[in-house]
Amino acid sequence: MSPGYVYIMTNKSHTVLYTGVTNDLTRRVAEHKAGVASMFTNRYRCTQLLYFESTESIRAAIAREKQIKNRPREWKELLITEINPEWRDLSYSIGVSADLIVEVRHWYETQSS
Repeated sequence: MSPGYVYIMTNKSHTVLYTGVTNDLTRRVAEHKAGVASMFTNRYRCTQLLYFESTESIRAAIAREKQIKNRPREWKELLITEINPEWRDLSYSIGVSADLIVEVRHWYETQSS
């Protein structure tokens, strides 16, 4: 069984918190940064990874995502601050690079043409 990940992204001004789930965190965060992840995160420019946790399966990650989404923003802020007190973008610490972002964007462009 492969692991799952639940994560929280935000925009530059930290006004929006987006909670998502994936089986490949590095790829998914690169998609957010490349602007090809989802209409919501593109619209609100959620490109900064603030929080993530690994679970034993994608099913467990989905269950955890639902728990987090059902909590108020204040609770989510405390969750983030526990592991990331300065609210730094954690993307590069998980292997997201400028080259990967370009590669992901290019792949999506070639798929849509």
